[in-house]
Amino acid sequence: MVIDSHAHVTAPEALYVYKANILSHRGGHGRGKVEATDEDILKALNSPVFGGSSHLQQLKEAGTDMQLISPRPYQLMHSESPKLVAWFTEECNNIIARQAKLLPGTFRGVCSLPQTPGVSPKAVLPYLEKCVKEDGFVGCLVNPDPGECGGIETPPLGDRFWYPLYEKLVELDIPGHIHSTACKSDRLSYSLHFINEESIAIVSLLNSNVFTDFPTLKLMLSHGGGAIPYQCGRFEASALRRGGPRFSDRMRNLYYDTVLYSKDALELLFKTVGADRCLFGTERPGVGTVKDPKTGRWLDETRHLIEEFHWLSPAEKKMIFEDNAKKLFKLGTSEGAKA
Repeated sequence: MVIDSHAHVTAPEALYVYKANILSHRGGHGRGKVEATDEDILKALNSPVFGGSSHLQQLKEAGTDMQLISPRPYQLMHSESPKLVAWFTEECNNIIARQAKLLPGTFRGVCSLPQTPGVSPKAVLPYLEKCVKEDGFVGCLVNPDPGECGGIETPPLGDRFWYPLYEKLVELDIPGHIHSTACKSDRLSYSLHFINEESIAIVSLLNSNVFTDFPTLKLMLSHGGGAIPYQCGRFEASALRRGGPRFSDRMRNLYYDTVLYSKDALELLFKTVGADRCLFGTERPGVGTVKDPKTGRWLDETRHLIEEFHWLSPAEKKMIFEDNAKKLFKLGTSEGAKA
């Protein structure tokens, strides 16, 4: 079985019409809702998207059995007013919950939280509990920078500011998927912002007491952990100089998805953190859904790259493709049948 642990929703156009409306009237016309039927939701999943074919067709083409889907992060506008953020987040999650209900063997939901800059994570905990207990979500996105590079900084993830969220994740026994959202900076794109925030998150978490205080906390880093596997030696040297545990050993407190679109990057990740800490992910369809003219293959169809690593055992490949996701997100084997 192949489980894609990092993918984003393909939603009806009505979701983004709703976003445009609430931004234009700034909430003055009330909350409203996304006017989309189940037929609209299924039509979106069966209509051409990135790469030409539909979302569902691309899963079949790539041999993916199940996807864990969340809102598209760059759309989430966490630096907007709390009211607008909450409304749009809830509507995104509603669409995902409905998709998972319509196609339970194909999709499971990972919810976004209505985070805003300067607001304690305590504020989102009742909503997180609802998403998990009532709507069936199996994990949640955690945005380490709700200010979106807009000038309002949030404490790093190793700070006690985040402890209420960690306590709730442990209580609910779900993983937090660390993934920033949009970026207001003129100096970097949102893709670079993702990598920066993932890198900051790892260093902050592993240089803190978080995993001493929450030994069962489950956190997954997007995009192979940003720059840290590549720069691991720099932090290894600092840890050895202080006489503490090796930074590379501490990296195994975290999990990492494989949303990396090159053989060398994937190989480095597996050799740095171990196959038992990696979950297959593609974001397909998304930013990597483009054909490489040199090979004729889609960049985000990385399953074949992993399968060709002969130095990985069959058991290790099964961990990456299936077992780690089932364990981390508590996916029962009965849910794995294709819809």
